[in-house]
Amino acid sequence: MAVKLRLTRIGKTKQPYYRVIASDSRTARDGAFLEILGQYNPRLEPSGLNIDNDKAVAWLMKGAQPTERVRKLLEISGAWAQFTAARGK
Repeated sequence: MAVKLRLTRIGKTKQPYYRVIASDSRTARDGAFLEILGQYNPRLEPSGLNIDNDKAVAWLMKGAQPTERVRKLLEISGAWAQFTAARGK
């Protein structure tokens, strides 16, 4: 099973709010997921971001592949730096 770290949309019409999740790459965007890693709210100024870095790094170490947007969010939260440091050991 190929695991992806990606965003799933929640929130009302024209008021997007996203969860960062780990899910099977074959499932739908808003379908079943394995674990919630955090939240992302692009409507705030500055954007609201809350990611559990330990969970995210654990999934990355298991081989999960982040989408482009999630990778940028992981870089902002510091999880990507933790992953590259842990992988380098």
